[in-house]
Amino acid sequence: MEKAKDGDKVRVHYTGKLDDGTVFDSSMDRDPLEFTLGQDQVIFGFERAVIGMEPGQKKKATVAPEEGYGPHRPEMLVEVPRNQFPEDLEPEVDQRLQMKRRDGQILIVRVADVSGDSVTLDANHPLAGKELIFDIELVEIEK
Repeated sequence: MEKAKDGDKVRVHYTGKLDDGTVFDSSMDRDPLEFTLGQDQVIFGFERAVIGMEPGQKKKATVAPEEGYGPHRPEMLVEVPRNQFPEDLEPEVDQRLQMKRRDGQILIVRVADVSGDSVTLDANHPLAGKELIFDIELVEIEK
């Protein structure tokens, strides 16, 4: 049986969990995830886990932050004066907001803290710094 390798287009079903068992994403109720190995279309650790699998094979893979969404970087936290927010916006912890950078790029941030006259925003990916556990099933290798 053929094994998945760089350059192959693959379809996989997966469930991603945190170490406490919380599911953060799953393809089980939708079409399999389709991507080409070696094209940086998914996080490195997930791709590395799929390489060498055969169609129909299932495996559990643990992905360290360095091979996932990176470490949680404190420099990605920024404290913003409350008066810089629109008057009709009431920031709440864990709320997702869009910010426009000086170069015009839109950045999604999470409200990390609201206190007095300031709001702390976190631009880290929500899964940064977390070990990720994937249950993966290689459905198909397309040639």
